[in-house]
Amino acid sequence: MTQQFKIFSVMFLALVLGACSSQTTIESDMGLDDAPDWVNEGTQAVDNDKGRFIYGVASAPDLGDEALQISAAENRARAEVARVVSTYVDATISDYSSSAGDEADLSIEQSINSVTQSVLNGSKVKGRWRDESSGNIWAFVEMDMESLDGAISTAGKLSQGFKDYYRGNSGTNFDRFVQDSPQ
Repeated sequence: MTQQFKIFSVMFLALVLGACSSQTTIESDMGLDDAPDWVNEGTQAVDNDKGRFIYGVASAPDLGDEALQISAAENRARAEVARVVSTYVDATISDYSSSAGDEADLSIEQSINSVTQSVLNGSKVKGRWRDESSGNIWAFVEMDMESLDGAISTAGKLSQGFKDYYRGNSGTNFDRFVQDSPQ
């Protein structure tokens, strides 16, 4: 029994160390020569002179119905925005919990998810592109972080402590998030 435990422990440690040591390189250029820049740049968090944004980019294959294909591409692009926002919000809640010296309760997480969902409904489709060689339609969706900031500031179920923390740190947290995000 002890020998089996040692073997299992060594194998588990080797697996964990192997997973930690491998480095994944993400290529942001889709390699589509005729595509607009936003297709090749993909989903990303951006802080520029126009503001702070989450850009979602996704495609849908030919579905035999152009309206359905466009809708699928746009919904997938919105899902990309939601994925990035979820990661950002999780990091913000974690930072708040650390600074407050306790765990953020489930109500904060649920409230922010609700707020985020309403903000995502206000995200804008900024462009579409059809790849003539594959028939895929690509969609580009933009969410302005000011919308999320405003929605969190006015959310009724969030504690004033979290709102104050978020308001005071949202710019810094987003800057750090942009730096840490692969682009």
